Amino acid sequence: MSEIEQRRQDVSAGLAGLKADALLVTSAANVRYLSGFDGSNGLILLTPTETHFFTDPRYEIAAKQNITGKVHVVKGPLIAAAAKIIQRKRIKRIGFESGWTQYDAYQRLRDALPRSLSLVPIGRVIEERRMIKSAAEIDIIRRSVNLNSEAYSRVLKRIRPGVRELDIAAEIEFQMKVLGAEKPAFDTIVAAGPRAALPHAHPGSYRLAGNELLLMDMGASLQGYCSDMTRTVHLGKPPKKIRDLYNAVLEAQLAGIAAVRPGVTAGKVDAATRNVLKKHKLDKAFVHSTGHGLGLEIHEPPRLGKKDPTKLAVGMAITIEPGVYIEGLAGIRIEDTVLVTQNGCEVLTPSSKEFIVL
Repeated sequence: MSEIEQRRQDVSAGLAGLKADALLVTSAANVRYLSGFDGSNGLILLTPTETHFFTDPRYEIAAKQNITGKVHVVKGPLIAAAAKIIQRKRIKRIGFESGWTQYDAYQRLRDALPRSLSLVPIGRVIEERRMIKSAAEIDIIRRSVNLNSEAYSRVLKRIRPGVRELDIAAEIEFQMKVLGAEKPAFDTIVAAGPRAALPHAHPGSYRLAGNELLLMDMGASLQGYCSDMTRTVHLGKPPKKIRDLYNAVLEAQLAGIAAVRPGVTAGKVDAATRNVLKKHKLDKAFVHSTGHGLGLEIHEPPRLGKKDPTKLAVGMAITIEPGVYIEGLAGIRIEDTVLVTQNGCEVLTPSSKEFIVL
């Protein structure tokens, strides 16, 4: 049995506990997790004994060659085709991804099924299973992280005053693809000078000056798995205030990493970073959570936020990324991808966190 087939078997075994006779999977990431399908239009109907995969004619050849289970190639809405199978199998309680399903999709499903059939919301059961990565998944994430870091190393050599944020973002994404990435894991963030105070700034036509900060948040997607890293560098000699800010964020990031271990709640890791910044009177300038899980999606559970009760476990891949953002001055964020291990954690990101001056 392949790893993907084992995942399906495990999910199927839990259907009774969800009070469902079958499960309809529509989230693209969950469809890929349970089938390996990486196209844009796929749906899975999972019963205790069968897997029905639905797609359209664009993906017929690939689906029949690569997906185990019963493949249905459909001309028209996939939900309507799945509804016919549900009726034919006389399924009475069908689970659906309530955290993902759009209302119109839900309504189409409801309209296609007998009123006697119950639709059972299952929340994010599959996402919770995805939090723990297998050895094979960890290997891909590790390679994605290394690819991302190598792209960053190459881009550093091309940064100079006068270059636009857009140019740097384009070079980052070009280098990722040269190194084998499918695509960026998210829209690359490049923000210079005062614009770095925007945590999710979109790179624009702003040209780098000779004496300012540059924040780069970048991630690669490799075989569907994401990496994530942020580094902040400085063009020209940084003033003491900027150095002090950088050192405070670095201290907070290291404290967060030190707090990561099995059994610790996500909230306690967040508190570890926040407490350091509070000591430096920078806690109010930290406007987001300490980190998040990643895998087939760039943002997955757990969320490392205030008082989050989720307990970390071996095999979770997470980010640790505190930052401070001061309007009109600068923004500094330092982020690594981290793996929870038996003895604590392993920082997967190899890129130096020394304050680089270009």
